Amino acid sequence: MADTDLQNEDRRQVCFIGLGVMGAPMAGHLATAGLQVAVYNRSRGKAEAWLRAHPGHSIVELRDARKMSTIISCVGNDQDLSDIYLGDEGLLAHLPAGALVIDHTTASADIARQLNSAAEARGIGFIDAPVSGGQQGAINGALTVMCGGQEPHFRQAQAIIEHYAKMARLLGPAGSGQLTKMANQIAIAGLIESLAESIHFATVAGLDEHAVIEVISKGAAQSWQMENRHDSMIRGDYEHGFAVDLMRKDLAICLDEARRNGAHLPVAALVDQFYGEVQQLGGGRWDTSSLLSRFSSRKD
Repeated sequence: MADTDLQNEDRRQVCFIGLGVMGAPMAGHLATAGLQVAVYNRSRGKAEAWLRAHPGHSIVELRDARKMSTIISCVGNDQDLSDIYLGDEGLLAHLPAGALVIDHTTASADIARQLNSAAEARGIGFIDAPVSGGQQGAINGALTVMCGGQEPHFRQAQAIIEHYAKMARLLGPAGSGQLTKMANQIAIAGLIESLAESIHFATVAGLDEHAVIEVISKGAAQSWQMENRHDSMIRGDYEHGFAVDLMRKDLAICLDEARRNGAHLPVAALVDQFYGEVQQLGGGRWDTSSLLSRFSSRKD
C-alpha cells in the first residue's frame, strides 16, 4: 500500500498498544473522537475492560497489528519496545511502507534511534513522543507531548496526538523527544524535593503549612507541584499519580544519558537516592510527592 493510500485513509484506523494508567485514557480519547481503535495489552484483562468502556472497537494480537497503518504504543521500557518492534517477528519488519509509528513510552534516546533506523529502512514513519501531565492529564486530554523525528511524520502524528494533548512539539531528530522528557523529569525531581523541604521546614518552625503555601504560591516560588500537591503532601496522602518506582526508572535513564553526554546532574542524582529511601519505607507505589515522607519517618 502506497503512502498516499494511507494518507487518503486519513489514518482513521489505529492500533493502540499498552493500556496502563496513561494508555487506556489516551486510547479512549481516540475512540471518542471517532477513530476506529484496535487495542492490545499484554494483560488481556485490561484490554477487555477498555473494550467494555468503549464498545464498537476491537482487541487484537500483535500479529494482527502488522496490518495496521498507524501504531501507537505506551509501554514500560526499552526492552518492551524492542520486543514489540524489533527483530524478525517485530512489527517494524512487517508493517506496510508508509505506515506511522508513534511511541509514547518514556525510554532511552538510544532505543528511539534504533526504532527510527529500523523504521526508515522499511519506509515507515517513526516519532518518539513521551508525554508529561500524568494520569490526570491523560484522563483530561491535556498532555504535553515531546516529539523527535522528521517533520512530515510529525505532522501526521500531530493530527492524532491532538485528541489527547494540549501541546505537541517537534524538538529535533529521533531521540529528541526522549531527551526532552529527561530534562522534564530532572526539573520535576528538583521541584518536588524543594517543596518537600519547604513544607518540612514550615512544620518544624511551627507555622501553618497551608497558610505558608497560600502565601508563597502567589510569588516566585509558585509551581504546578506546589499548587496541585501541597495539600495531599501535608496530609500524607501519596495516592495521586506517577509512582516512585517509575520515577526511579526515568531518573536512571537521565543519569545514564548524562554519563554519556557529560552533563552534570548532582541534584537529580541526590533526589534519586532520596526516592530510594522512600522505596525502603515501602513507598514504591506512592506518587512522587512522597519525598516528604522521608522527613516524617525520621526519629532524630
